Formats: sequence, C-alpha cells, structure tokens
Amino acid sequence: MGKLSLRAVQKLTCKKRDAWWTVLLVDPVATRMLIGMAKFKFITPNRVTWSALFVGLGSAYFFLKGDPWSLAVGAGLYHLSFILDCIDGKLARLKGNGTVFGGWLDYVFDRIRVLFCALALMGGQYLRTHNELYLLAALAVVFLDMLRYVDALQIYKMRMSMRMKIEKVTLERKTAEEQQKKQEARDAVDPEQGAKVVFIEDLLRENPGVEAEVLKQQSGDVVDLHAQFRHRFPWYTRFRQALLRSRIRPHLISGIEFQMFIFIVAPLIGQILWTTAISAVALGLFELVIMYKFWLSTRDFTRLMEKLAPTPPTVGTIAENLHRGRHRRAAEIGEDRGADLVQHFPVPEQDDDLGFQPYPQPYPQHAQDTETQQLRALPYWVENEGSVR
Repeated sequence: MGKLSLRAVQKLTCKKRDAWWTVLLVDPVATRMLIGMAKFKFITPNRVTWSALFVGLGSAYFFLKGDPWSLAVGAGLYHLSFILDCIDGKLARLKGNGTVFGGWLDYVFDRIRVLFCALALMGGQYLRTHNELYLLAALAVVFLDMLRYVDALQIYKMRMSMRMKIEKVTLERKTAEEQQKKQEARDAVDPEQGAKVVFIEDLLRENPGVEAEVLKQQSGDVVDLHAQFRHRFPWYTRFRQALLRSRIRPHLISGIEFQMFIFIVAPLIGQILWTTAISAVALGLFELVIMYKFWLSTRDFTRLMEKLAPTPPTVGTIAENLHRGRHRRAAEIGEDRGADLVQHFPVPEQDDDLGFQPYPQPYPQHAQDTETQQLRALPYWVENEGSVR
C-alpha cells in the first residue's frame, strides 16, 4: 500500500466548515494520525469511537484526583480523546465504511464522556476544597452541553420540516400548472419535472466565498430563509466569508469550544470556576443569537408559504359542526348555510378518522344485549351480580 497524500486526505476527510478549535488544533494532528491508522484493516471507525471513550474515561480518572499534575494529564488525555473522536468520522469518510449505528454510537459516547469528566473534574475540586459551587458547576456543564446538542438537533429538524413543506407546495403548484397547460394532451405529467427547489443555504455551503446576492442572481429562483437576518445584520456576510476562507464556521462558541475550555483550558490554568462561568455565559449568548436567527427564518418561511399557499379563511376558527347540539340545529341552518358549512368544514373521510360520526345514531341492539336485560330482571341477579356472563 502506497503512502497517502496528506493534502488529498485533508481534502477528502475534513469538513468544509468546522469549529475553530477543530480546524486549528485538531485537524492538523488528526489527519496525520489518520494516514498511519488507515493502513491497518482491523482499525475501524467504531473501534476508534470506543478508544475515544476509554481515553475520555481515563481523563475523568485524573480529573477526580484534583491535584495540578493530574489536572494537566487529564486535560491532555481529554484532547487526545477528542482527536480520536474526530478520527473515527474521518476514517469512515476515507474508507467509505461508515454506518448509521456508528454515528449514533459516536453521539452517545460524546455525552457519556462529558458527563463523567464534568462530574470527575468538579467532584475532585469539591473533595479538595469543600466548595459547593463546584457541584453547581458540574450541573451547569452537563445541562448546557445537553441543551446545546438537543437544541441543535431540534432546530435542524425544524429546518428540514420547513424545507420539505416548501418543496411539497412548490411541487404541487408546478404540477397543477403543467396539468392546466396540458389539459388537451393525454401525456402523464412527470411530478419531478422542473420541481427542484434551490435553497440559498445549499448554495452558500457549496460556494462559501460567494455572496448570497450574487448566488441569487446566478441561480434565478432561490428560496432564502435567512433574508431578514442578513438585512438586519449586513456585516454578518463579510464576517462569515472571512472565517470560511479558513474553514471556520461563524458559530465561534459552540459545544466543542465549550467542552475544550472546561476540560482543557480550565485545568491547565487552574481557574476552573471562572473559566466555567465565562464559557457558560458565552455559550448562552451564542445560543440566543442562534434562536433569534431561527426565529427570523420562521418569519421568512411564513411569508413564503403565504405566497405559495394562501391561508384559508377558516384558520383560527372552530368549525360549527363541532359544537354541541349541531344535529338539533341542522334544520334551522337552512340548505344554503348547510352547503356553505360543508364546503368550508368538510366531513372527514373514513380514512382520516375511523371513529368519526357526525351525527351519532343509537347502537343497534344485539341478541346478547336482550338476553342480558332479561337476566337482570331475574330476582337472583342482585345477589350474584357479575356471576352471569
């Protein structure tokens, strides 16, 4: 097996955008370690993930001791654990043997490593100083780490949901237009024809050095769910482009930087509480910025959906056929009013709600019900109630 090219491995395995800690302090080491590890077939991404977990647990062991030398060793082991955690994904991209289970395993082990290291680091300092603030710091670290990643997953889920809704409505509109144009023709309309929706975030990801307005002009009809944010903060585009030239993403204080400052910087400088407090405030501020940006994106989404699919007039009202006594007032409504209600509030199809009955009818009396009534009329029923079936 020939020697791998470092430049080629970096281009293939490194992400186009990543945290500044990873770009500056991890990738240069991880890619060189990857070249040596890729030669051995028994080294798989999942095994590297397990190794990262064990090294992280070793870091927790030294954190628990609490003395300055042990804290320095624990910080070094934690950084090595994070490097291995990056190598497993790079190895999967290099060899093409990544699995869905491996991605889940990587995520779960990351959370386990943070939990054990936070408890060990703060617990070790509490045992040495008996300062209760370290216990609160441990809770804060675990909570903020979980909040960061859960919020990131939920925002990603909501963004994918908005994209799918836009694509669905656009597909329906274009299909309807094609059907109107081809009413006289009998050729089937291909629903995928011309229905591809282009999003500005995809174009920016593929062309990190090009401005959004230029990409809009070049690509024509582009869906932009970040227009309000860029309009309110025009400097953000220049700031983002300057960082992306070095593959650094604009989110400067993410979960990665938060972990590194808590478990590497703080033990090395010996200021664990102050470093934890500053890192927590910085992470919280950046999370608020992300939430604000997402809120503006939802407003852009709402305006776009109103153009693609106007809101029906019944939105925000309760259908009259859901009120009590609707069957008794049916005669008072009149035929015209009744037809209008049916048009605006159609009765659900059977497939929509199998148990829905707009006008409930008495249940038919079965033979066994009649027999039960006759049995209940007998004198011994009260004495032996429930014994007759």
